[in-house]
Amino acid sequence: MLTTPFHDRLAAMSETQLWEHWAGYLSAVKYQHSETVEYFAMRDAVGVFDTTPLFKYCVAGEDAVAALRPIFVRDIWACPVGGAQYNIFCNDAGFVLEDAVLLRVAEYEFWITTAGRNLRYFSDLIGWRDSVDEARDQWGMLAIQGRHSLSVLSQLTREVANLGYFGVASTAIAGIEVMVSRTGFTGDLGYELWVPATAAVTVFDALFEAGEDYNIIPAGARALGMARIEAGLLLLGTDFESARFAWTAAERESPHELGLGWMVPKDTDRPYIGKQSIEAERDARSSRWVTTGFIVDAGAYEATYNDEGFVAPKEGVYRTGTMSLYDKDFNADASAQYVGYATSFMFSPVLKRHIGLAKIPLERLEPGSELYLELVVAHRPKYVRAEVAKVPFYNPPRKTARHEVLP
Repeated sequence: MLTTPFHDRLAAMSETQLWEHWAGYLSAVKYQHSETVEYFAMRDAVGVFDTTPLFKYCVAGEDAVAALRPIFVRDIWACPVGGAQYNIFCNDAGFVLEDAVLLRVAEYEFWITTAGRNLRYFSDLIGWRDSVDEARDQWGMLAIQGRHSLSVLSQLTREVANLGYFGVASTAIAGIEVMVSRTGFTGDLGYELWVPATAAVTVFDALFEAGEDYNIIPAGARALGMARIEAGLLLLGTDFESARFAWTAAERESPHELGLGWMVPKDTDRPYIGKQSIEAERDARSSRWVTTGFIVDAGAYEATYNDEGFVAPKEGVYRTGTMSLYDKDFNADASAQYVGYATSFMFSPVLKRHIGLAKIPLERLEPGSELYLELVVAHRPKYVRAEVAKVPFYNPPRKTARHEVLP
């Protein structure tokens, strides 16, 4: 099992020593005994997440733009130099393989991160392998997220203060050349650092020293998962599967079915993989479902547990995996019909509500549409009222604000 360049420092800060496997690396589930502490750091202070296990690729050369444009659904030509772009790539049938973040660090140079390994895929499509460099082991990555993330980083580098949302800049921290992007997976103000693996500890120490007055702490996967659900961000392997490894049609999803139809270009002649199927689905409105949010009725949730003699669980409620949704309470009405399923579910500490992400049929997408979430309470299925909601659930102005940190 591999460890990241930051592992020794992070292990020394961990109260739990609770680690999991992430693409061949050890990654923290949580450092504090309560993941809620780490969650609030990413909302009200500064939380740092080690994203080194992401796969990293550098695509460079005069033909880089021409080679990448047909691969991704969004047009990378629209991404300026010094900018980043969230994107997806699909198979020929228009089903999503993965999502990715692209940094355009120069006119003909892109740095790409994906959750899965795609070196062979990109190389085969581009056709000249030397232009695609897998840089996973060369760089450590840190996500610095939260209300005071800019305040901390601005002590270390001037460039970050003028960095717009999804902006990218090359700068130096503690004398080490790094790449910083205003991106993240929390739906909050945040930045991500690409740090040379050989100098990772130097940058890490400088960061935590600068953040000492802002209560900076490391955050694990559980806290990050809570933040990304509130932000309505999808996780590969949880909210969707790669069509590359799908066994059944139900496991393959289009951009529209993932709620990512906004990425699909309108009236474009640019060819991209899966275009014909994706546009046909859009024009015919033939999506089987759309991934969106739902909010559970607080009173009904409390009563469901109280009626069985339990205190309704709140703090620490975080669940991934299929949870069925019905149009009625099946225990009260046997004619209730299955209408979809939830993929992520949690109690939001900020919203004080139970929320989740789910696959909902088109006819029930209207916000406020009634659903019933199946829970198991006292070893029996219970059905709790919920309603469809738009995502993101949480979207603070500071996330996209320029030049200053808003409250």
